[in-house]
This record gives sequence, C-alpha cells and structure tokens, in this order.
Amino acid sequence: MPRTQFGAKVTPDGRPVVTLTIIGICVAVWLLQQVSPQLTDRLAFVPMLGKTEPWRFLTAAFAHSPGNLLHILFNMYALWILGQYLEPMLGRVRFAALYLVSALGGSVSFLLLASPPVSVAALNNNSSWVTSMVGASGAVFGLFGALIVFNRHLGRSSRQLYVLLVINAVLGFVPGIAWQAHVGGFLTGAAVAAVITGTAPQHRRRLQLPALAAVLVLLAVAATAKYALV
Repeated sequence: MPRTQFGAKVTPDGRPVVTLTIIGICVAVWLLQQVSPQLTDRLAFVPMLGKTEPWRFLTAAFAHSPGNLLHILFNMYALWILGQYLEPMLGRVRFAALYLVSALGGSVSFLLLASPPVSVAALNNNSSWVTSMVGASGAVFGLFGALIVFNRHLGRSSRQLYVLLVINAVLGFVPGIAWQAHVGGFLTGAAVAAVITGTAPQHRRRLQLPALAAVLVLLAVAATAKYALV
C-alpha cells in the first residue's frame, strides 16, 4: 500500500476519522454542558487545580464556553479545515498525537504564564491562578504551527496561513480569550511537526515515538517546575 512522505497509508477516501471523532466529542460535551453547567467547572483547566487534578490539562480542550456558541463553532470549523488536510498526510495516529500534545502544550503554557497569588486577598481578586480555561483553540493553534512546519518541509507556501494567524493573534488579546494557550499550543504543535519531519525517513522512523515522548516529558517537567516554585 502506498504511503505519504510521513509514513501514513494512502486510503482511497482519505476520510479524516480522528478529526470527525474529536469534533463529535466536543459537540457532545458542549451539549452536556448545557444540561449540566457544573460539568464545565469539572473539565476546565485551572492553574490552582492542575497539580492535584492533572486530567484538566487535557479535558479542557474538549469543553467550550457553554454560553458562547461562536466559541465552539469557530474552533470546530478551524479543526475541520486543518484536520481534513493534515490527517490524511500524517495518518490517524500521528495526527491524534499532534492534536493531543498540542492541547497539553496550551494548558501548560496557560499554567506557566499564570501568576500565583501573593496573598489570600489576591487569590480572591480574580487572580490568574484561579482563572479557568476551556476550548480547543490551543490544540487548533498547534495544528496551525504544525502546518507551517510541514509546508516548509514540503516546499509549499504558507502565505495565506500567516494572514489567518495574524487575525487570530489579534483576536487572542480580546478579554476572555486565553491567548496563553494559543501561544503554547502553536509552539508545541510546531515542535511535534519538527519531530515528525525530522524522523520521516524510513531509517529514522523508529526514533519518532521516543522523540514525541521527549516533548511530553518536557511539558511535564515545565509544569512540575512551575508548581514546585509556588
């Protein structure tokens, strides 16, 4: 069976199964959030809670603002556009790894840029340490970052992508938007893409999994160091 440059099997239909699955999960979670508002609080990433409830680093990427339909619509639209291009090129496993690791990178960045309170009064004064974050945008920005790396590797232009990134970067500084997750997701996605391109040749492919594991270890070390300094 023919394979892409990155080792993915070329299928006749190229159906982006992982992309559709992630979209389905996010939509299902969003609908559950409408029925059970407390679900948002249980899934959201909050720097103060990440140490004792580490699953929040990932679950936050599958929840969205329950009162903002545009939040989930924009993220799912971007995921669909990027996913139907990247998933057939990378294969389901690599694409899933790219998405999930980028989501983690977004949460870790949100943690690293949060300021621990210096007093109880500061903690109660809407400190970033207790601010919650939900949304797939960190992971989606990871796909943006990865696509730029892949296009450069393949000799393709990313000019239109830069325009979208600038627009999203500006929107990221609108109050209520977690720009920290956008930055972390973008950088993490670019790092994962660099690993995949660097290990794309057949004789290097056995190094791909250890290299991806190293990215995860770096994220874990960064988060652990942040909590150790609090």
